[in-house]
Amino acid sequence: MVEQTIFEQMEHAVLGQQFDFDRVFEQIKWNQDGLIPVITQAQQSKAVLMMAWMNREALLETLITRQVCYWSRSRQCLWRKGESSGHRQYLTEARLDCDGDSLLLVVNQIGPACHTRRPNCFYLGLATDQVTILTEPML
Repeated sequence: MVEQTIFEQMEHAVLGQQFDFDRVFEQIKWNQDGLIPVITQAQQSKAVLMMAWMNREALLETLITRQVCYWSRSRQCLWRKGESSGHRQYLTEARLDCDGDSLLLVVNQIGPACHTRRPNCFYLGLATDQVTILTEPML
């Protein structure tokens, strides 16, 4: 008999049932670069703010400090959101998807989430004939 993964076991779990963090963490499906995609959502508005990446260290730091830390693929280092701009993200909830291959972070966002100073990174509206700017930069 093939042993079920922790994620297969959790599919049949009941509301409120708890599982050992270390056991779940070791079965997270990191990609070939040791990263997992992260969607970040504003706690109050529920708006999707951005998509980024985390490695193991960034995820653990975020869970421990409650201040969001990503992995910068371009700089190849930990990226503590808002460290230079002051536009920090404070974790209110972290969720792992059903397959263990992506994360959702719910945050209290201080200032704009996007480096363009817009409230979120998803400000480009796509249509078949045009791309429209949907939000203004924040002052």
